[in-house]
Amino acid sequence: MPPPKAPVHPDLPKFHDHGRADEYSWLRDDNWQQVMRTPEVLKPEIREYLEAENTYAEDLFGGLNGAKAKLVEELKGRIKADDQSVPAPDGDYSYYQRFEAESQHPIFCRRNIALGSDEEVMLDVNVEAAGKSFFRVVAVEHTSDHGRLVYAQDDTGSEMHTLVVKNLATGDIIDDSISNASGDVVWAEDHETFFYTVLDENHRPSKVFRHRAGDDPENDVLVYEESDPGFFVSIGKTESRRFVVIHAHDHVTSEVHVIEAAQPTQAPRVLAVREPGVEYQISHHGDRFLLRTNADGAEDYKIVETPVDSGAKETWTDLLAHEPGRLVLNLGVFKDFFIRLERVNALPRIVVHQFSDGEEHEIAFDEEAFDLHMVPVHEFDTTTMRFAYSSLATPTEVYDYDMAARTRDLRKRQEIPSGHDPDNYVVRRLNARSYDGKFVPISVVYAKDTPLDGTAPALLYGYGAYGMSMPASFSPNRFTLVDRGFVYAIAHVRGGMEKGYQWYADGKGKKKTNTFLDFIGAAEHLVSQKFTSPKRIAAHGASAGGLLVGAVLNLRPELFGAAVAEVPFVDVLNTMLDDTLPLTPPEWPEWGNPLENKDDYRTILSYSPYDNITKMPYPHILATAGLSDPRVTYWEPAKWVARMRARKVGDGLIILKTNMGAGHGGVSGRFAKLEEIAFIYLFLLRVFNHLDPEEEPIETS
Repeated sequence: MPPPKAPVHPDLPKFHDHGRADEYSWLRDDNWQQVMRTPEVLKPEIREYLEAENTYAEDLFGGLNGAKAKLVEELKGRIKADDQSVPAPDGDYSYYQRFEAESQHPIFCRRNIALGSDEEVMLDVNVEAAGKSFFRVVAVEHTSDHGRLVYAQDDTGSEMHTLVVKNLATGDIIDDSISNASGDVVWAEDHETFFYTVLDENHRPSKVFRHRAGDDPENDVLVYEESDPGFFVSIGKTESRRFVVIHAHDHVTSEVHVIEAAQPTQAPRVLAVREPGVEYQISHHGDRFLLRTNADGAEDYKIVETPVDSGAKETWTDLLAHEPGRLVLNLGVFKDFFIRLERVNALPRIVVHQFSDGEEHEIAFDEEAFDLHMVPVHEFDTTTMRFAYSSLATPTEVYDYDMAARTRDLRKRQEIPSGHDPDNYVVRRLNARSYDGKFVPISVVYAKDTPLDGTAPALLYGYGAYGMSMPASFSPNRFTLVDRGFVYAIAHVRGGMEKGYQWYADGKGKKKTNTFLDFIGAAEHLVSQKFTSPKRIAAHGASAGGLLVGAVLNLRPELFGAAVAEVPFVDVLNTMLDDTLPLTPPEWPEWGNPLENKDDYRTILSYSPYDNITKMPYPHILATAGLSDPRVTYWEPAKWVARMRARKVGDGLIILKTNMGAGHGGVSGRFAKLEEIAFIYLFLLRVFNHLDPEEEPIETS
């Protein structure tokens, strides 16, 4: 069947004396706030178009339902059906979550280890999700006296949560009507009061409320309200449990307020007043706060200490001085130690610091490219920290590490039921020269029997925004492609912080095009080293990574044979001009403010994927969207696909698949998610002729 043809409604928005055609602007429902809450109210003409696109996408692969089902079963075979997390001790109890054999959702449990009691199920998400097309729990927090539980549930994918409070002794529900919450929730140390954040009318977390379990939510007390629409508010708690932390921030500036957790009615106290470009996050130890910060030009961050009764910037003194090239990523504090996660030469490491004498040691690893992260624990007065390790070929391993004895105990190794031998694969770390001489790290994995003569297809993934670094971690799903001869690669482009803060700064704002040119340089390097060849590469990115995909397709469409853009941020200029959208004001520091600044307008216009579609032979493209997505609104990929299909030349397929009942993260449920992944892999395998021989492939142009 022919692809849908979106109606054209002339529209010529004008900013800074510049007019731009936006003939598909009608796909943006002016009632988008209500659509996120109640997707059924979407305008009929928009729904009709999106459903026509979904029908086209399904019919296009209708003859391959058997192949898709095979992929789903293959993906499912890599998931341990009755999996369980490593229990986390907390006083007399140990907390964990597990899955039953055919369950879609986790079951949150605990045991009283002091009494040696049987398992106690605190929350079975499968029961709560029964009969719902979407259901996700994003936070589960127990009181430190183990008497109550609060969790945040979302039944639309819009990330608007309802908080539910449960009495763990009786199993009774205490509260279930606190709505419009962002999902952040923190208990006070009176074990009856908790704090939570609320979304404003434009879906921004801007207020912190205090609630006493069992009280009418109408009586909840407003504790903090952020007046700057460019700042988000989140809440947390220090590892010592002494302080509730309110964190107001955008992408480059932060401000912290604290409340004594044992005195929940206390007014929040600000530490260091926000200063543009200065970020800090706090931990607590004894009579001081420890802060990770970039203050005083410490672009790769340092650690400072300040008295608990102050916190003002003039009282900060260095505990760990700034060292260029050593990016301090995270800080964890215990009674006798603190640990920090760092990145040096694009690889992570954990360093343990002993408070008593200042002695430090590093936890060492051997692989050429790997991922490492600290796993949160409940206990403060302990010598045991927990971390997780994996590589592109090595399944995740969870270790308990004794910081005093310097010994590690393997607590869990990710099991792949259908089988996985890391020795069958090669993991490489490459360096590609970008257009300006900068070297871009590339993490690569492929099967040992994959020929490196340019014939193999490659899937090249990239992100490159917000300083987020893409880990060289294990994902069992990828081996559906790798075992069929694909080379899988991650381009660690500028815009992330793989090589320090400057790597991020050189890929944002007016320097954003470095992100795209780095990705192109990575693709060209894979070609020059015979990992693949032009038109045998698929570009892959999600969200801001979808912007990367859209931009490189406009710059070098002939280099790629296919592209997958999941919930792609491709209508950048229109979104950054709309200050009512959830993420727009907070993201002006990242992209620029085209409303106020003509230069920012011109910069974004120069690369915005939607605005730069021209008459070119684009490769095969699969784009996805979520109707209730508050991060990348559904109309961005819809408009992008409509315009690209209207302007392209050649026979490249342009496909849009919109989830009409989910948001940014796609469907809920661990097995249901596999249907979405299988569709993407089916698209790639068919494009590159890697399905079973009896399946008819798509001819590439």
